[in-house]
Amino acid sequence: MDKAGCSEKINEVSPLKCAFAIFDADFFNDTKIAEIEKGATELNIPISRANRKLVASINGGLHDPPYLIFNPEWGNEQVQSRSKRFSYPSISGIQRPESEEDIAFMTVLELGELIKTKQITSEELTRIFLHRLKRYNHVLEAVVTYTEELAYKQAKEADEMLARGIYLGPLHGIPYGLKDIISVPQYKTTWGSRTFKDQVLDIEAWVYKKLKSAGAVLVAKLATGSLAYSDIWFGGRTRNPWNIKKYSSGSSSGSAASTSAGMVPFAIGSETCGSITSPAARCGVTALRPTFGAVGRTGVMSISESLDKIGPFCRSAADCSIILDAILGKDPDDPSSKDISLDDPFSVDITNLTVGYLDDAEMEVVRILESKGVKMVPFKLNYTVNHVQGILNFTMDVDMLAHFDEWQRTGEDDFYEAQDQWPVELRRARVIPAVDYVQAQRARGKLIREIRESFTVDAFIGNATDPEKVCMGNLVGMPVLIVPTGFTQISKPPPDGSRRRKTITTGIYAPPNHDHVALALGMAYQSVTEHHRQRPPIDDLGPMT
Repeated sequence: MDKAGCSEKINEVSPLKCAFAIFDADFFNDTKIAEIEKGATELNIPISRANRKLVASINGGLHDPPYLIFNPEWGNEQVQSRSKRFSYPSISGIQRPESEEDIAFMTVLELGELIKTKQITSEELTRIFLHRLKRYNHVLEAVVTYTEELAYKQAKEADEMLARGIYLGPLHGIPYGLKDIISVPQYKTTWGSRTFKDQVLDIEAWVYKKLKSAGAVLVAKLATGSLAYSDIWFGGRTRNPWNIKKYSSGSSSGSAASTSAGMVPFAIGSETCGSITSPAARCGVTALRPTFGAVGRTGVMSISESLDKIGPFCRSAADCSIILDAILGKDPDDPSSKDISLDDPFSVDITNLTVGYLDDAEMEVVRILESKGVKMVPFKLNYTVNHVQGILNFTMDVDMLAHFDEWQRTGEDDFYEAQDQWPVELRRARVIPAVDYVQAQRARGKLIREIRESFTVDAFIGNATDPEKVCMGNLVGMPVLIVPTGFTQISKPPPDGSRRRKTITTGIYAPPNHDHVALALGMAYQSVTEHHRQRPPIDDLGPMT
């Protein structure tokens, strides 16, 4: 019924009563409903239209962020401004391998040593990784755009600087990939969506700026699930290098798959609700979802300003530390970002830590950390909020709809790649009342207070992909390091066997602003294990079905 019809039939309020029922507000009598309809027509709708015209005509949330700033700080804890960088360990004596395959699976620290000692050039590394990206992408569907011209330009600059005696640090000349919701001028930023597949944004994302200043070389924009949801995008569906029959999960699908397959030494992804943790676990790579606000988000497609986080996919916890060190810091155009002064994860004395382990923790991690002097204790987070996923969904979906209001109003959601995903969720979000959105934020505050009071250890070990912990961790803003801990046989392998594997991982969780604790524990575990160094059977794929 159009608004004119509503006014003409103001006394026929039964259709409006039905409409109020979907807002859980069918307690108004007929007189009050008529009054509400009149006020909405005369006041609410004009104000809403004016606001949309002012700030919502462009999709993606790249401009005009809301000044409802989420702060994950606990209590009166004072976060110090950053004054120094991490101190990286010396790994002298690294020799260049003979095979390019072996080079492709070296860590950032190892590759950095090869460049620093001039055993390899950045241009050589760039060629190796571009070749691998092109070689395997037809199977993995992990790359949206090769930034080849830019990559060779940046690599040449890195080599010329080194020749002049200028060394920028361990990322000097190291190739990497960006999730394709992160904008780079002159290249497409598609958000994984056929609606935006030709979009070029003249915005230099903050995280790209930081990596460029550290000397890193961008070789590709990597696949993201459409509008940062799942692993389905306009170019296909990204697959898991460890089991090509399965998919990578998402939405940082290309970042996880490309790192796992040795197509890049590291990649940058993002998480609102599981988009780092899930693909990292599925593809068997080490990844960090940092403290909320630790990494600036200017130039990154926005789902929710109070949930979105940027983080690295790497070969090791040490590499995650190096990448975090490079991208940390206050972004002047991101109101939620801050200058966090983390302790140096390479200098943490883990024997001073008390670490809890949940019922679903991988016990190998518990035993190894205990053998290294960490005090390990059984642990459980206690909180009374019993609808954590609902709070996250209310927050994420309403915020996302605000950024893609025009997309929905013009019917572009009808062309979305997976109709059971964003289109359904955002139509439902259209009828979440503002008062209930605010109540969800109040419930979130209660959850944060209860988690703070219950978090009586320095860190805890638990499943990284359990939906409850994914939602809780993102609502609270706490960091988690995803660590590979082993492999199992795939179900129903062929009679002659298979090299395909199902990855096993765990999560190392720390309080907000204590990412260094999770990283230090991850490095300690990986110092005596080799799970993170295993290579997927990317050259022995077998049948796709």
